[in-house]
Amino acid sequence: KRHNLPFINIMNRDGTMNENAGEYQGQDRFVARRNVIQRLEAEGVLVKIEEYKHTVPYSDRGKVPVEPLLSTQWFVNIRPLANKTLELLDQASSPEFVPQRWTKVYRDWLVNLKDWCISRQLWWGHQIPAWYAVSETEGEITDQTPFIVAATVEEARIEAIAKFGEQVQLEQDPDVLDTWFSAGLWPFSTMGWPEQTQDLATYYPTTTLVTGFDIIFFWVARMTMMGTYLTGKIPFDTVYIHGLVRDENNKKMSKSSNNGIDPLILIKKYGTDALRFTLIKEVAGAGQDIRIEYNRKTDESLSVEASRNFTNKIWNASRFVMISLEGQTPAQLGMPELDKLELSDRWILSRYHQAIQQTSHQLNNYGFGDAAKGLYEFVWGDFCDWYIELVKSRLQPEAEPTSKKVAQQVLAHVLEGMLKLLHPFMPHITEELWHNLVQLDQQSLSLELYPAVNQDFVNPDLENQFDLLIGTIRTIRNLRADGDVKPGIHVPVILRSESIKECQILRQGQTYIQDLAKVSTLEITEVNSVVTVVNTAGLSPNPQIMGKKPLIQLKSIPSVSDPVTIALPPDLPSQQSLTGVVGTVQVLIPLDGVVDLVALQSKLEKNLSKTKSEIDALTQRLSNPGFVDKAKPEVVQAAKIALEEAEKQAAILSDRLSSLTPLT
Repeated sequence: KRHNLPFINIMNRDGTMNENAGEYQGQDRFVARRNVIQRLEAEGVLVKIEEYKHTVPYSDRGKVPVEPLLSTQWFVNIRPLANKTLELLDQASSPEFVPQRWTKVYRDWLVNLKDWCISRQLWWGHQIPAWYAVSETEGEITDQTPFIVAATVEEARIEAIAKFGEQVQLEQDPDVLDTWFSAGLWPFSTMGWPEQTQDLATYYPTTTLVTGFDIIFFWVARMTMMGTYLTGKIPFDTVYIHGLVRDENNKKMSKSSNNGIDPLILIKKYGTDALRFTLIKEVAGAGQDIRIEYNRKTDESLSVEASRNFTNKIWNASRFVMISLEGQTPAQLGMPELDKLELSDRWILSRYHQAIQQTSHQLNNYGFGDAAKGLYEFVWGDFCDWYIELVKSRLQPEAEPTSKKVAQQVLAHVLEGMLKLLHPFMPHITEELWHNLVQLDQQSLSLELYPAVNQDFVNPDLENQFDLLIGTIRTIRNLRADGDVKPGIHVPVILRSESIKECQILRQGQTYIQDLAKVSTLEITEVNSVVTVVNTAGLSPNPQIMGKKPLIQLKSIPSVSDPVTIALPPDLPSQQSLTGVVGTVQVLIPLDGVVDLVALQSKLEKNLSKTKSEIDALTQRLSNPGFVDKAKPEVVQAAKIALEEAEKQAAILSDRLSSLTPLT
């Protein structure tokens, strides 16, 4: 091409040499190549043979090298299409790409496009709308056979008769349209174009195209070029580019690589909603790839299993709520009166409306993964793990009627809204549970309005206060576990804080702390609290103030008009305890009478000694070059993981031992 030489094809379509190959005609390509070398050697003109590495295209399907082959094909003059689309992109930023970085990739493609080859030699597809006048070339299609391009065979025949006479014989080109050419026609051709139909006016253009980055060139650009050229409109306002789903080795799944994961296997094992939720939840950001954990030997996936466990949690929590509603629906129960809401009710309603706000914001900004993660945390954490547990005592038959009804109203309201929020992510389980909750057979959840946030219920200060209560309960539970306190035993707890506000919050939630952490007696004290006492006549040198003895004994009695300020540290027994901290609150569990301290300390020391011995052995092993260099990589990696786990365990055991400190 560089020297304007003629193009000569020497190969048939079956890989054999044609008449242009001279004496090699009919030989297979590989045989002919060997014979050419033999002839060069026989004639004495072969100087030397060198090994030379170069790129050879290889067919994934045929498993053979791909040969360049000259052939006659149909092309589209691309510039009129691309220039019109470029104009809309540069002047109107249409379409908008999410993430925006793909706009440059799309634009560069349009700028550098060459004419588009649209013909394919396949067995199926839309046949090229071209008819050859084969009667002009003895009944065969050759490179010299005249052709006519028309919309229909009738139009082609009229034009052919005008050119070649009544006896003309036509044969349609056997090639079919390129897949992407056919696909590019779909958005408007299915709606009656070029007629201005109602469907075309309603649905074209649409709002959003969702696709992968690997087909921006083939799919997105083809549709925008053809749509703009034929209708004057970009087919969609926004192009959302999602990532690829990769296999357990982070490789792109493909048929040719045979590394695809059969979704039907995962659906059968874990459920459709679990697989769907996993694919959404694993998206870290728009356009980011996701990887699915998968064991091909057992057909198991830890990531999908986690989502299956989430669906089970939703199912069990919903059943508990519906049993607690005693046959009443959310509509029958209605909304509770605001002045009758208790602390936990106001907290869960605030968290619920925060979840609505966050989910709606994420969905509107294509943050699907973040939306799924947020709902996961709200449903499993706030609603199931905390609120349901907090209101169980209010749902008992002997509970105060007004409090019980308010708890039922809040449970019903939040559960229904929660199912609506989850419906786009888990359509099957939410549809089933919603029908059971609202007891409506004919209506579909998908037709319900998505929940809307009510800012009157959002209370960040209350949520921060409740975080302190939840953190305190968690700390007490962790300390119980550290001290091997049996689950059925209720323990005394002392909470100390320098903040008057924190102590007030803890006192407001005292019932929650005692119920959920199994606390027998709860003492909440302000460290270094100050009491000012105005002296009166007869004040003794050692007064009793608020039922406590001050640690500072009065040595002299000031005048009647002078106030006396006395620091009042709490009366605390001097004994061993488990200690922990949440924020600025110190949590103490006195151990006398609760656990056998000697046995506990001995057990912890024994386990710590054993773990340290394991650490020493693993460290010595990994510092041995003979092991690291000669052992299999997976064995070395397993030893490193074991050492890391042992070090974590040693730190936990050391913390448990250090928590056994005497109260002062």
